[in-house]
Amino acid sequence: MAYENKPKPDDRSDNVEKLNTMVENTIENINEAEETMQFADGEERAKIAAKNERRKESIEAMRAEIQDESQARQNGFQ
Repeated sequence: MAYENKPKPDDRSDNVEKLNTMVENTIENINEAEETMQFADGEERAKIAAKNERRKESIEAMRAEIQDESQARQNGFQ
């Protein structure tokens, strides 16, 4: 039995919405982590702070990707 391994077509139609959801979830994670920091000791607090910094960097990257995807959407995904 022969199977054709065709890649799925590139469907970028909802990427902006998915990325916006990811940004919102990451912001929620930052807020929850900051609440947790109140009960953490020094070392754990430093780990949480470092992770939140990485999350903030990820948010910046996702927002840049949102801009790219928005422009692609306006240009008809060409």
